Amino acid sequence: MAFVYCVRCNFNDPGREADWNDWYSGPKLAQMLRKPLFLSGQRFKATGLNTARQYLALWTVDSPKAFETEEYTSDWGFFEWAPYITDWNRDLYGPPAGDPSTMFAAGEGDALYLISFEDLSSEEAEAVLARVEGDRPGMTWLRAVGLLDQHSPILGLRLLKADDPRPQMLGEPKIQETIFESISHCARPDDAEAQ
Repeated sequence: MAFVYCVRCNFNDPGREADWNDWYSGPKLAQMLRKPLFLSGQRFKATGLNTARQYLALWTVDSPKAFETEEYTSDWGFFEWAPYITDWNRDLYGPPAGDPSTMFAAGEGDALYLISFEDLSSEEAEAVLARVEGDRPGMTWLRAVGLLDQHSPILGLRLLKADDPRPQMLGEPKIQETIFESISHCARPDDAEAQ
């Protein structure tokens, strides 16, 4: 039973963006996966629908205690890249039915479809979900747990294989829909140890 840790942001210096992506998809990914209770991590970039927030890092952790360890609290940030990070938020979601480290792991050509209910209360988000859920079969709906930002109380995720049709926007003004393509492989702690 694994929890889903979602980090979204933008990067505001195009001249340094490639270097930042190399760092985040390489040493940073490995660093995080050496921390206790971190199970997997993969990075994505927005390519369709609402692309206002460009980057997504999707992690799985064994427990919310992952964010309380000394290893995590001592060096989890963006370090020298922090001045260039904007629109940043991080949310932790309760475990889905199944293993999220495989459910949402995107291979080459795959994409991740994300629906967020940003800046809504839990009650408002549940009401909006009741309106749109029937139009989005195959989504996994995750609820935020009482830790971190709770920027979006509900998150919908669906792995789109390379040959799956890409969804069109639902037109619901209270949700944000984004298609993300992977910019790193889905890494695990064994990968981090090899670096």
